[in-house]
Amino acid sequence: MTSAPQRPLLFLDIDGPLIPFRDAQAVTGPAPTPADRANPLLSRLDPATGRRLLALGCDLVWATTWQEEANDVVAPRIGLPRLPVLEWPATSPEPGPHGLHWKTRPLVERADGRPFIWLDDEISSMDRQWVAAAHPGPSLLHRVDPAKGLRDTDFSELADWLRGVVSS
Repeated sequence: MTSAPQRPLLFLDIDGPLIPFRDAQAVTGPAPTPADRANPLLSRLDPATGRRLLALGCDLVWATTWQEEANDVVAPRIGLPRLPVLEWPATSPEPGPHGLHWKTRPLVERADGRPFIWLDDEISSMDRQWVAAAHPGPSLLHRVDPAKGLRDTDFSELADWLRGVVSS
């Protein structure tokens, strides 16, 4: 991999990619907690996902409306350490092109030219076009099927892209 300061970033959303909305396969995880009773969808988290994400060799960053709660509720259930949380702007940014996701600009600003992957279920072609024009480094905007969440095929695509970034 590249040196630690230049490792690619991986921006990670929760709802959809980690917590699928449908077709969730039953996973065997820790016993239910009070947080599970407040959000029964937490039972859809796959405890092996954290290990697989860490194995990609990226600097992981939460890019979710869960904010710091991602570290308190989700990270321990999937085997991740506390991660940095992307802070969203307090005010709405200037209007962008129609269809640009509200997360796109803050992600590109945080990446600051570094290679990055964005895992989300709401990525559009407008986001891809905007990032291609605004971000000088390599980027992979990977849309995860929210009905299924992250699957083996997603991890294969991420690993393939990372090999290409590292070898160039």
